[in-house]
Amino acid sequence: MKYIIDRFEGEYAICQDENRKMVNIEKVRIPAEAKEGYVLIHHGDKFIIDIDETNRRKQKIQRLMDELWK
Repeated sequence: MKYIIDRFEGEYAICQDENRKMVNIEKVRIPAEAKEGYVLIHHGDKFIIDIDETNRRKQKIQRLMDELWK
């Protein structure tokens, strides 16, 4: 299952799962370098950052923003 970090609130990362459901994940369970917009993969009992998917999403968002401001 993949999750996108929407925001941080207190001790939780508020994330959207693949079904667009919002879930709370304890910050201690995710990598310390994770930021809003990062894609996480639930792997066993850990969450890891999906660098490739995170970069693809950033590029797509940047393209959409560039088109909006043309």
